[in-house]
Amino acid sequence: MPYDKNNVFARILRGELPCIKVYEDAQTLAFLDIMPQSDGHTLVLPKEPAVTLLDLSPEGAAACIVVTRRVAAAIQRAVGAPGLLISQFNGEAAGQTVPHVHFHIIPRFPGLKLKPHGREKADPDRLDQIAARITGELMAARG
Repeated sequence: MPYDKNNVFARILRGELPCIKVYEDAQTLAFLDIMPQSDGHTLVLPKEPAVTLLDLSPEGAAACIVVTRRVAAAIQRAVGAPGLLISQFNGEAAGQTVPHVHFHIIPRFPGLKLKPHGREKADPDRLDQIAARITGELMAARG
């Protein structure tokens, strides 16, 4: 499938749509999912245009996994989650809903079921509070 430069993540990357950013560097962007499955649910995506992981350059893939690891550790500390679900879908048949490669970081808690994917928008003030805790953890980890 050819890359759609007007997909929602491409528009976020160009600054045409807002996001609640927790991390950004030259190759990646990480922001909170506005319809989280759990508090702290974050998306990490490359700035490189690629539909799936298989379309992404080795350098882009490496950058994404390094940032996913760094942000996941900060999320875990920020929300106190004892576990993390990290997922990445490739193609509509696999459940990919936005045609731009991205990683989901979803905090997990014992006995707490995940909310359905992409169904319920979270309170923006709550998302801002969670983002502040995550970015605080990222800053603290930098020393």
